[in-house]
Amino acid sequence: MSSVSLENVSKRFPGGNLAVDDISLTVKDREFLVLVGPSGCGKSTTLRLIAGLERCTNGKIRIGDRVVNDVAPKDRNLAMVFQNYALYPHMSVYNNLSFGLRLRYGGGIVNRGIRRLFKPGQAAKLTQLRRGIDQQVRQTAERLGIEPLLHRKPHQLSGGERQRVALGRAIVRDPAAFLFDEPLSNLDAKLRQKMRSELKRLHREMQATMIYVTHDQVEAMTLGDRVAVMNGGKVLQIDSPLAIYHRPANLFVARFIGSVPINLQPGVVQPHGSNLRFQGGGLELEMETCFGPRPDADLTSVVLGFRAEDIRLTDVSSPPIRGTVVGVDRLGDMSHVHVSLTDNQTGKKDIDPQTDNLPTDNLNIPPTTAGMLVARSAAGVTVEIGQTVGLAINPERILWFDAGNGKNISKDQT
Repeated sequence: MSSVSLENVSKRFPGGNLAVDDISLTVKDREFLVLVGPSGCGKSTTLRLIAGLERCTNGKIRIGDRVVNDVAPKDRNLAMVFQNYALYPHMSVYNNLSFGLRLRYGGGIVNRGIRRLFKPGQAAKLTQLRRGIDQQVRQTAERLGIEPLLHRKPHQLSGGERQRVALGRAIVRDPAAFLFDEPLSNLDAKLRQKMRSELKRLHREMQATMIYVTHDQVEAMTLGDRVAVMNGGKVLQIDSPLAIYHRPANLFVARFIGSVPINLQPGVVQPHGSNLRFQGGGLELEMETCFGPRPDADLTSVVLGFRAEDIRLTDVSSPPIRGTVVGVDRLGDMSHVHVSLTDNQTGKKDIDPQTDNLPTDNLNIPPTTAGMLVARSAAGVTVEIGQTVGLAINPERILWFDAGNGKNISKDQT
């Protein structure tokens, strides 16, 4: 296996579209790196640049110690698994798995035509080659649990079985690195979860270098040793899944990562005695200064953020925050409670950040976010729509962002 590195790589298509903008990253040997982001962010183009299916406009791509900018895709020793499986419909599963090996070892002549490679008296070499290919194919089929399918053709397989065959065709080659371009997006939710576990198991067993592209942040969080969040052709943050979840570099990363969107409230922070007070979006929150933003931050233009699991439902008689339940998502083991905030002094609901001169224009925060919170509750907690509830936010888990540039300005951020 090999490392893969990109140095100031850009890709501009004819017509001026800049799909990849000055990306630099290194995928370590035997690492599982996930590129995640919305559609059109440049993640698939980045993968195609590594594979050699696209030529980069600027920068260098290295596989191991070798610069491969001018190396043909077939000579980069990479295996790519596509979203649409790309199996040969007229071939059996066995022949789909062995095709690449026969091309590699047979010099481009496959099936019975491979005999032409050997002079009379070299039959033993031909037999040895065939046995070696057969052994690799059957070992791969056993690893993926598709041995009973070797005689079938792709149209006789389910979606999950076809995906396993596509994985097997990549694995059987023993490449320098594996590239996955949203390979699970065509599968149903239950099968996707099963295949994610299979991919993690394969990575552990093979100790392979893998680069995986997805728009599904759940896949990114569960699969990757590290995750690279992309948007607008740029890599915004590369870190471990938990670090990205708990310490997002900016507002985009904070909003994109998390199956339940992070709570974001734009507003201002002011000194209040020895503490700080945040006001904005119908939310008033007092906290110790140690939980506030960095001292050098502009306190008149901030966005406060916290996850749903960091809010606790409390007694409504004297809560720090009070609101009205407007929706409940019951998920069995937990519930997500959507709460519309009520200003404790005026009783005004759903305070409009525009009318309160809060800095939201450049943050891409939808109107329903300001003045709304989502809290996670245990399955046994019963709340109903229209009920008034109290809320308490864990100050240790609060994140702070600059409303102007979106950067994280929490004290534990560097």
